[in-house]
Amino acid sequence: MRASPLLLLVGFSLGAAAPPSPDPTLSQRIEARLAEAGPGIRFGLVIADATDGRELVAIAPEGRFVPASSTKMFTAAAALATLPGLDRPDAAGGAAVRLEPRGADAPDVVLEGHGDARLSSAADCRVDCLAALADAVAAKVRVVHDVIGDDREFPDERWSPGMSWNNMATRSGTAVSALTLDDNELAMTVVPGRASQPAMVAPPGYFTLDNRAVTVDAGTSALNFERLPGSRTVRLTGWVTVGSKPEVLHLGVDDPADYAAWRLKTLLEARGVRVTGMVGVRHRPAAPNGDPAGRFPAPAPAAPPLARLTPPPLAEDIRYTLKVSQNLHAELLLRRLGRQSGGGSIAEGLAVVKAMLAKAGLAPAEYDFSDGSGMSSYNRVAPRGTVLLLRWAAAQPWGEAWRDSLPIAGVDGTLAKRFRDTPLAGRLRAKTGTLNASFALAGYMTAASGRPLVFAAFAGDVPEGAEAVKAIDSALILAAAAN
Repeated sequence: MRASPLLLLVGFSLGAAAPPSPDPTLSQRIEARLAEAGPGIRFGLVIADATDGRELVAIAPEGRFVPASSTKMFTAAAALATLPGLDRPDAAGGAAVRLEPRGADAPDVVLEGHGDARLSSAADCRVDCLAALADAVAAKVRVVHDVIGDDREFPDERWSPGMSWNNMATRSGTAVSALTLDDNELAMTVVPGRASQPAMVAPPGYFTLDNRAVTVDAGTSALNFERLPGSRTVRLTGWVTVGSKPEVLHLGVDDPADYAAWRLKTLLEARGVRVTGMVGVRHRPAAPNGDPAGRFPAPAPAAPPLARLTPPPLAEDIRYTLKVSQNLHAELLLRRLGRQSGGGSIAEGLAVVKAMLAKAGLAPAEYDFSDGSGMSSYNRVAPRGTVLLLRWAAAQPWGEAWRDSLPIAGVDGTLAKRFRDTPLAGRLRAKTGTLNASFALAGYMTAASGRPLVFAAFAGDVPEGAEAVKAIDSALILAAAAN
C-alpha cells in the first residue's frame, strides 16, 4: 500500500523539543497575511516541524483561545489512549430492555441506556436499532404498564458548564444522556403554502407546534424556531417563499430518556402491545460542585435484561465524531471516559483528559476544559500546548488511527470545501472549530518540500464579517509553500 505524505509522521521522535527558533521572515509575512483580515482579531498560530518539534512560526504561542470544536481532538485522544477494546463491538455501550414486575399489574418496560451514541429508531435502521428491543418485548408480553427510560448509567448532567442557552433547542446543543436515540434530535419539515397563507409544517409528534411562519410571494426564505428550556412547545416564525424547496429544521431534545421511552411506546403499540400506563424516566442526581458522582451510584437492576444490543466498535464512532464534528457523540465519549472511575460525570471525564495532557507534557496554564465537544465558552487552549499534544498523539500506538480520523482538506468532513484547488488539498488533516466569534484549525500538513508539519491556529474576538478563516487558510498555504 502506498503511504501518503501524512503517514510519514509515524516515525518522528518525541525527544526534547528544540528551543523555539521561528523564521523571522516567514513569521512577518504570515503576520501581514493575518492582518489583512482586519482589526480587532486576536490570532494565535504555531507551526512546527513534526519530526523535531522546532517551531517555524510562533504568534501568541502561549495565548489562551477558545478552541471551539477542536476540543474534540483532546477528548478523542483521551479515549484512544485509555478506553479498552475500541476496535471490538461495543458490548459495554448497548441499550437494553427489562421487564419489571408490578404485582398483579402488567409489568413495566424499562429501556436502559449505557452511553451508546448510535441507537436509532429510523425506519431503515439495520444496526443498533430500537426496533430490535421492541421486537423482544412484543415476543414476550402483549400488555405492559409503564414504559420507562432509564439513563442512570451517567449522572443527570445534560449540558456542560458554559453552554449557551440559545443552542439548547438545536441539534448543536441537544441534551446529553446515557440513553440517546436518533442523536437526540428530531426533524421538522417546512413547506411553502399559498401566498399570504401559513407555511405547511410536518412537526415531529413528540413536540407541540406553534406555527407563526407565513408564505410570501418573493424573496429568500428565512425561518427561525424557539423552544424554551424544559418546554415541548416549538414556536416557528419567519417566512418561506412560494415554490421554494422544503426546509428541514433539526430540533434538540431536553430529556432524551423521556423521548426514547416515548418512541419505544409507539413502536410497542405498532406491534400490538397494549400500554396501560404512562411514559416515565429515571435519572441519577448529579453530585454537587463537580464532586465525583460515585456518591450517587445507579442502583442494581431489578430484573435481568430481556434483550441488549451490541453496537459497532467505538473506534468507528470516534472517527465519525471527528470527521463531522458531532457534538453529542463527543460529550458521550467524555462521560464514558469518566465511567472508568465509576461515576461517568463530566468532572471525572475531564480528569482523564487532564491526566493524559500531563503525560503529553502540557502545563496546566495551556488549557482549561469544561466539556468534551467545544460548545462551552469556558474552554481555553494555547497554540503551543495544542501542537505539543498533536506531536505526542502522533507518536502513540494509536497515532495512525488518530490522524486518519481527522478531516482531510478538500476531501471530507468539515474540511471538504476548504483548501480546494490549493496545494494543501489532500495534504492537510486537521480539526476545525467555530463558536460565536472564535475559530480554530489544528492538525498536520505536508509542506511543498515533503516536510511534515504540525500546526495550531486560533482566531478570537472576530468581528462580524471579518474573514478570519480565510486568513488562517492563507497563512497555512504560505507556510507550506515556504517549507
